[in-house]
Amino acid sequence: MPTARSSLLPAAFAALVNATVWGLAWIPLKWLEAHGVGTLWTTLFIFTACTLAVLVVRPGAVRRSLASPQLLWLMLASGLTNVCFNVALATGDVVRSVLLFYLMPMWVVILARWLLREPVTASALGRIALALTGAVLVLGEGQLVLPVPSSVADWLAVLAGFCFGLNNVLLRRFADLADDVRSLAMFSGAVICAPVAMGALALAGQAPPLALQGSAWLVLLLFALAVLVGNLALQYGATRLRANVLSVLMLAEILVASVSAWWAGSAQLSATTVMGGLLIVSASLLAILTRGPAPQAAH
Repeated sequence: MPTARSSLLPAAFAALVNATVWGLAWIPLKWLEAHGVGTLWTTLFIFTACTLAVLVVRPGAVRRSLASPQLLWLMLASGLTNVCFNVALATGDVVRSVLLFYLMPMWVVILARWLLREPVTASALGRIALALTGAVLVLGEGQLVLPVPSSVADWLAVLAGFCFGLNNVLLRRFADLADDVRSLAMFSGAVICAPVAMGALALAGQAPPLALQGSAWLVLLLFALAVLVGNLALQYGATRLRANVLSVLMLAEILVASVSAWWAGSAQLSATTVMGGLLIVSASLLAILTRGPAPQAAH
């Protein structure tokens, strides 16, 4: 159905709202982590709220989900995406975490070949080369070294990007399923993965803290509300914008996160980091421009 030109501007604004919410997500995540609320607890709370919101609006989604057991893979991919990315943001350098997360187009090329039997074209190889060069600059800080993460936060950011790429490929593979069923799977994935991660840490003697006192409750509730608003805004924009336009707007998350973290003194923007970031963003833009419309992932 064609979209009226008058609704394109509100739709673009809605997409930018979602990008801004996630670009600023590091602020409440780091604040809560510093005030006794572990990021895994925060992730569990946030995505439980999102899951309940889907169930309230579309209660029949559970019954339809049970008829599609393959959604368990989508739940796992989405759950690991949010758990790993949130922990990386809360415990690591914000800019590095966001840039390493957006290596996602490189993973999509590999995963789409494996799961969708898509050919690996010359342009796809070029995007991989751009992304890897960007990773070398970001991780090597200007040195020509193998792009191997040097911290737990870096590893989690890379893993989150890989899982997000898998999430996107699975969305295309399950494109025939209803939107509410896929949304429920993506939101509920973190509700399952976060407790599993907390249990593993508890067995290792590193249980994440939970001290919900005073203003921590307010921050957590406001963060949950912001994520819900951001996802509603994304759904509004996704139904009115072309997929490639929406994908470009979602890249604003990198700008918002980088500028806000630099301004707040939570990240260092060296020349090599900026150059590496530009290469990674270029790989993402080329992926968007050459792929054409595709199902969008919720993030």
